[in-house]
Amino acid sequence: MECRVEGVAVHYVAHGAGRPALVLHGAGVDHREAEACFEPALGRHGGLRRIYPDLPGAGRTPAPAHVRSADDVLAVLLALVDELAGPDPVLLLGHSAGAYYAQGLAARRPAQVAGLALVCPLLAGVRDVPPHRPVVRDDELGDDEFRGYFVVQTPAMLERYARYAAPGAALADLAAAERIGAHWELTRVDAPPYAGPTLVVAGRRDSTVGYAAAADLLGVYPRASLAVLDDAGHALPHEQPVALDGLLRGWLGAL
Repeated sequence: MECRVEGVAVHYVAHGAGRPALVLHGAGVDHREAEACFEPALGRHGGLRRIYPDLPGAGRTPAPAHVRSADDVLAVLLALVDELAGPDPVLLLGHSAGAYYAQGLAARRPAQVAGLALVCPLLAGVRDVPPHRPVVRDDELGDDEFRGYFVVQTPAMLERYARYAAPGAALADLAAAERIGAHWELTRVDAPPYAGPTLVVAGRRDSTVGYAAAADLLGVYPRASLAVLDDAGHALPHEQPVALDGLLRGWLGAL
C-alpha cells in the first residue's frame, strides 16, 4: 500500500483492524524486519491495526531531495499518522532509529499516543557503548555485516538476517541515508514528557547504542518500565524473541 504525505510516497503494509499501532524499523533495513520482530505479539493481542511503513530512503519509500534531516522524516511520519490514524489514539513502537522517531512523535502528539515501546533505542545521549563481543561466535558464518550486527551467531540467526534484514539493506538509498544522517538529531520541543505507558528494552551487549542511555529514560518517562536483556545486542528482537514477546504482551495488557 502507498500513502502520499509531505511530498513522499510512503510504502507500508498493514494487518488487522482496531486501534492503530505504528511500528517503525531501524536504519539500513525496511519494514520487514520490524514486521518479523513485532508482529507475533501484536497479532496475538487482537484489536489492533498494525501499520509497518518503510521510512524515507528505505525499502520502497523514496527520499526526495527535500527530505534532508531527521526533522523532515518526522514531518512525514506525523502526516502519516494523521492520514492513517486520524484522531484515534495510536500505539508507537520502534527499534533503533525507529524508536528515536517514535519518541519524537510522542513528544509532539502526547495526547494522541496510547502507548510507547522502544527497543534498543537510538538516543541523542548515547553513552558507555560496550565493544562488540559475541555470545556465540562463528567467524565462518555469514558476512561482516551479519557478524557485526548479531552477538548470537548461529545458523538460525543467519537465516533471520537473510530473510528479514538483508533484503531491506539491499534496497537502502545510501545517498539519502548520508544526507539525513548528517542532520540526525531531532529538534527538541518544549513540552512535558510523554506520560503514558512506556516500555524500554535494551541489549546488554548492544555495541551500537549500548544500554546505559536507555536506562536514563526512566528519568524521562514517568510510567516507563525498563528491561535490559543479557545475551542480546542490537539485534535483540531476533536474538531474544521470546523475552521480547513477553515484555510486549505485558505492555499491551497495561494499556
